[in-house]
Amino acid sequence: MTSHNQQLFDASQKVIPGGVNSPVRAFRSVGGTPLFFRRGQGAYVWDADGKQYTDYVGSWGPMIVGHCHPEVVRAVQDAAAQGLGFGAPTAAELEMAELLCKLLPSLEMVRLVSSGTEATMSAIRLARGFTGRSRIIKFEGCYHGHSDGLLVKAGSGALTFGQPSSSGVPAEIAALTTVLDYNDTPGLERAFAEMGKEVAAVIVEPVAGNMNLVTPKPEFLQALRKLCTECGAVLILDEVMTGFRVSLKGAQGHYGIKPDLLTLGKVMGGGLPAAAFGGRRDIMQCLAPLGAVYQAGTLSGNPVAVAAGLATLKLVQTEGFYDRLSKLAQQLTEGLTASAKKHGISFCAQSVGGMFGLYFSKSLPTSYAEVMACDKEAFNRFFHAMLDKGVYLAPSAFEAGFVSFAHTDADIETTVSAADKIFSSWK
Repeated sequence: MTSHNQQLFDASQKVIPGGVNSPVRAFRSVGGTPLFFRRGQGAYVWDADGKQYTDYVGSWGPMIVGHCHPEVVRAVQDAAAQGLGFGAPTAAELEMAELLCKLLPSLEMVRLVSSGTEATMSAIRLARGFTGRSRIIKFEGCYHGHSDGLLVKAGSGALTFGQPSSSGVPAEIAALTTVLDYNDTPGLERAFAEMGKEVAAVIVEPVAGNMNLVTPKPEFLQALRKLCTECGAVLILDEVMTGFRVSLKGAQGHYGIKPDLLTLGKVMGGGLPAAAFGGRRDIMQCLAPLGAVYQAGTLSGNPVAVAAGLATLKLVQTEGFYDRLSKLAQQLTEGLTASAKKHGISFCAQSVGGMFGLYFSKSLPTSYAEVMACDKEAFNRFFHAMLDKGVYLAPSAFEAGFVSFAHTDADIETTVSAADKIFSSWK
């Protein structure tokens, strides 16, 4: 009998390109039929066939307090009962803006939007408007949404201009983006020596989460700050993923680096579409209606999404929240690593706050090239074996994973035990 997941996927492919509304959901990287979920509760999700999974994707990060937390659900219900949207200011928007500025000192002013892509796109435009320059620098393997100027891959040499990584992106736009290697401080210094006065902004994931989890070298982040300051470029930290995920102060607090502009999303929406960008007051005042840089959005600051975000941000401020979250992620990565080592499997793992990375490699990767050298086929095999045992990991060897506060020690132990049985069978 055909599974409900397969039936839904077959039907979806007739009316939705690829059968999915975001490419990674299609399971193209790992093979097989994507899961269609019916519901989630705490650390668990249930698919269309009614099978339960321990969830380490968490809607790609937002579900930091778990699925359907009663306080978040109540806040959404209360907000929805008052109106789904107004296209006009609300007191809740002000409350969210004040809270974000309080929690993240680099935010002197902030504007709410609806998605991470919108936040990064707007931050880039603002940086260009503020500096009067056109060139931006990004890093290979870092993803900042699907706007044209950021869908760019590296050129043939370290300092060559970028090339489009998606059909539909004009080469003329891609040529304004220079792509460098993540964690390559000498390469960064050479780029600024050659073109520093042309650079409007550098945008970076302070912890890369879209080429699997890659942590920054301390000297890399410090060089970014120093070079941007010296050359008058705007440093944009893309914390759509890491914001309120690696710590209450985000990656900027964790690593002690202050950006000029910052983008947020995921956790701050509590699972609903909400994001933000903000930073220095002098830069933010270049935005319309105060300045000449235009940005707008009908759904920006949507009251239901803001309510979910405020409820979530209230919960993450609970004493000991991040200590426990980090401990759970560490228990998971250490347990999996120990199991793989016991069975002679080339594997390693690491975590930062509530994020983690799994690699079928002898050592932790520090760059895009090293991530690409990991054993992708081993991951795909592991992914499907874990899925069979009721563990839902990101369906790609190139995505970070997430634990939530709803996970328990028992969940971690069960997950490690499942992996141990899989690794033992690989001998």
